[in-house]
Amino acid sequence: MQYRMKTHPLTDELICSLLEHTQTGSLATINPDGTPYVTPMHFVYEQNTLYAHGLPKGQKISNLTNDPRVCFCAYEMDQLLLDPNEKPCDTNTKYESVIISGSATLVKDIDKKEMVLKKIVKKYTPHLADRQLPANMVKGTAVIQIDITEITGKYYD
Repeated sequence: MQYRMKTHPLTDELICSLLEHTQTGSLATINPDGTPYVTPMHFVYEQNTLYAHGLPKGQKISNLTNDPRVCFCAYEMDQLLLDPNEKPCDTNTKYESVIISGSATLVKDIDKKEMVLKKIVKKYTPHLADRQLPANMVKGTAVIQIDITEITGKYYD
């Protein structure tokens, strides 16, 4: 276990809070040759499940279709903590981060896709949350569901 995971773990409540308000995260999938592929994503977190959306075709979709194992990272950097003696190697960062491991699937159920997409609209553009989503957009958007097997969070201040 990483040293900071032992000394600076985020509580479950702080993990939820970070995932609820952080604007972007990075989704790591596995290429056919075993190398990682990372994509920045918008997302929502609900009841120990993470959802993201995007185009229905592309490298991340192909990757998770071939191998559903994924990792997701969300973090917020608050500020640099400069050493009072101006030693560059003693500069640190005040931050919070969450790392999720899990299994990804594409949501096929149209009603569930629409529900998730409405939650994404509410998170990112709350002033548009009462608008109807066009059926063709719901149908044509990939919604990725990540069932979480492990979630950890840490901070430093």
